[in-house]
Amino acid sequence: MGVGVVFALCASVCMGTATVMQAMGARMAADESSGSGVSTLLLALRRLPFIAGIGLDMLGFAAELVSLRTLPIFVVEAALASSLAVTAVVASRVLHIRLRRTEWTAVVTVCCGLALLAVAAGREGKGDGDETLRLATLCASVGFAVVGWVVSRRLQHSRAAVLGLIAGLSFGLVALGVRMLPGFGVGELLTEPSTYTVIISGITGFLYLVDALQSGSVTAATAAMVIGESVGPAVFGVAWLGDSTRHGYAPVATLGFVLSIGSALALARFGEAEQQTATS
Repeated sequence: MGVGVVFALCASVCMGTATVMQAMGARMAADESSGSGVSTLLLALRRLPFIAGIGLDMLGFAAELVSLRTLPIFVVEAALASSLAVTAVVASRVLHIRLRRTEWTAVVTVCCGLALLAVAAGREGKGDGDETLRLATLCASVGFAVVGWVVSRRLQHSRAAVLGLIAGLSFGLVALGVRMLPGFGVGELLTEPSTYTVIISGITGFLYLVDALQSGSVTAATAAMVIGESVGPAVFGVAWLGDSTRHGYAPVATLGFVLSIGSALALARFGEAEQQTATS
């Protein structure tokens, strides 16, 4: 279990730092381009900080895969949500974004919540879902993709929050899909519904999160995403996959989860690190 906690924390650090690196690259590209968002993105892809951010995201995802195979889902998802604390701290140093006192408190509280979860977490459940459950999650991944497509074209009010929630639910399905993979052989992966859940939900989550961040409030979009990707998979893991805490530590785990997610919500504005540089 200790190795799984280390990998979950590594995923959090990598993904939180990646957000800032990508923001730096995007800023550099925006300063050089007066064209469309596409041209700015192409320029960003040629900037070292943006490329480094992508690399860190990939390392973070790899660490997440390892942790999901050894830890309860509620621990891993809380750690990933807490990557916003990493983003906030790194952004305060690299992008010179001033953190308010409440945000520093949230960073400390995130750490406390993760510490409680690490102490209370038991081993992951032995269940990896039956064929019906795996097909159901695949259908859900397609369903979220369709709902997001409709929302992106029809909804105007609360668009950022709704798309952020859909992105979060999709990212949650990625975690569930990884957890329910019975093995990593090529033949198993090609015939396993969970493989396609991971692919479809990963693409869906990324596209709709980008759309959400461009549609309105970064805070609303990120907060909705955190709730979607954390709470649902945690409940699913406990109810259907047998995740549990150490004997007698359920209240401690609950407190740690609430502290981690609640503090991440307080840091939601760092879901996109491209804020105006604080004036000194």
